[in-house]
Amino acid sequence: MNEPAPNPLIAQRFRGFLPVIIDVETGGVNAKTDALLEIAAVIIRMDWQGYLRPAGTLAHHVQPFPGSRLDPASMAVNGIDPDHPFRFAVPENEALTAIFQEVRREVRETGCNRAILVGHNAFFDLAFLNAAVERNRLKRNPFHPFSNFDTVSLAGLAYGQTVLARALRAAGISWNESEAHSAIYDAERTAELFCQIINRWKDLGGWTRGDE
Repeated sequence: MNEPAPNPLIAQRFRGFLPVIIDVETGGVNAKTDALLEIAAVIIRMDWQGYLRPAGTLAHHVQPFPGSRLDPASMAVNGIDPDHPFRFAVPENEALTAIFQEVRREVRETGCNRAILVGHNAFFDLAFLNAAVERNRLKRNPFHPFSNFDTVSLAGLAYGQTVLARALRAAGISWNESEAHSAIYDAERTAELFCQIINRWKDLGGWTRGDE
């Protein structure tokens, strides 16, 4: 990510937590049995005025773990062909290790204590993340195991909308239905929504820089 150095001020904003937007595409809704097929993470940074913005995206196509389930209804929605030769999918362990390494670096450089998952219906993404961590016996998961920020609740408060597409439109953020259900696209739009809501709250006087 060719971005300026992270601003340590973000550690004050969320009590030592670093928000990282995560979106997953899966072979179903059961995190224990259904395949993790795509994962995307968007790093959030804060400028010196205290405003948030997306700063880069990390993403991988993921190979279904051995014995995992691919529910036909879910596959029809996400349109993923797990056997497509140009997916260039990697094992879960490799995908998560690469993302976790970058997230840990960002946590360290911002002076935060750990990352916190931000998602739209965040419990779903966190469940699949935690299940993959457990399956692969990963020891250095930078994410809080159960706390999260859910843009469903935030968008409901800010715009009266809970569906992602409608919340984005209410926020004046573009949405392309044909690109939906891609982990990268959904994560990046969710990141824009999260940043806009948090920044709007700051403008309304809900949070000021810690040195003011």
